[in-house]
Amino acid sequence: MFKNFKLTIEYDGSSYHGWQKQRNDCTIQGEIEKALTTMTEKKIVLTGSGRTDAGVHACGQTANFICDTELSCKVLQKGLNSLLSKDIVIKKCGQIDEKFHARYDAKSKTYNYRILNRQIPAAICRQYAWFIFKKLDLDAMRCAIRHIIGRHDFKAFEGAGSPRSHTTRSIIRAELAKKDRGYLVFEIEADGFLRFMVRNIVGTLVDVGLCKTTPDDFKQILLSKNRKQAGATAPPHGLFLMNVQY
Repeated sequence: MFKNFKLTIEYDGSSYHGWQKQRNDCTIQGEIEKALTTMTEKKIVLTGSGRTDAGVHACGQTANFICDTELSCKVLQKGLNSLLSKDIVIKKCGQIDEKFHARYDAKSKTYNYRILNRQIPAAICRQYAWFIFKKLDLDAMRCAIRHIIGRHDFKAFEGAGSPRSHTTRSIIRAELAKKDRGYLVFEIEADGFLRFMVRNIVGTLVDVGLCKTTPDDFKQILLSKNRKQAGATAPPHGLFLMNVQY
């Protein structure tokens, strides 16, 4: 009997070429599909809520697969976690309605981008935050962030090769929080994201924080729909897919 299984996945993307399966590179999707095939002895196609790029992490990626198996959710979860590398963990495994689709049924996604803003770098956890030693103007960055709330055309923050039919997205929430020991967390929730969109927004916000541009400049960059006017793409290791809402 065919069943539809929903997975919630956590992974450290440092050693992987992103989520999407590739012929010659190690990816998150590819590793999980191989483990599922080993367990079920069937060819499995895993559908994720969306792609994460090389080096990007996830605390709550969602995926589903359909399989004719008598294995229980508990057995699948335990088996996957024993077969997968330690940097990929199946946090939840459950059976769901047969029509559920991890990508098309998603209502919103939340990403965090982490920055370490102090004069001294970190040895521990250095691979999970972008180190910037020059002091950032957080008030200016927060003023700029207000310009992206709502529904806008984000073409100015789109990476090349973005798979999309249009570049308009709705930002439900975006904020910048200051944490302990010099860490900053930019959190953004939207109904969808373009390729490199969060990292391009962060790179441009950092320019505002460094006083290279102003919050009004940031607004004009958004309105320009011109990627060349925006800042550099922030490095991938500070980005985390936190959760997917359905």
